[in-house]
Amino acid sequence: MANYVPAVRSGNLLYLSGQGPRFGANQFKTGVVGDGVTLEEAYQHARLVGIQLLAAAKGFLDGDLSRVVRVVKLLGLVNSAPGFGKQPQVINGCSDLLVEVFGENGRHARSAIGAHLPNNITVEIEAIFEVK
Repeated sequence: MANYVPAVRSGNLLYLSGQGPRFGANQFKTGVVGDGVTLEEAYQHARLVGIQLLAAAKGFLDGDLSRVVRVVKLLGLVNSAPGFGKQPQVINGCSDLLVEVFGENGRHARSAIGAHLPNNITVEIEAIFEVK
């Protein structure tokens, strides 16, 4: 879609590019959260993005997620209707997954904000992992 790479390592930090909720080769979950897309649906979309972020990290780390020391930070963007203020609950879909996978090392700093997203995708999340 654009001129970027899915992951960049700088020192012991792995920066993962923003991902949208993909369910096919070029198919994404789309719509506006709070106007046609429910909180529960968007939570599942954020969880799907978490799986994609893990896959991107695993690919970059030669298939070895045990090299992830901890999840440092997430930035979650939610395609929100005016007046919708539950962006943190949506992004919990990704955060909850990362804690399930990494335990306490999956707890992270985070921002969750409303935004107009490209191609009307419901959520986009980027991540920073500490790796060894």
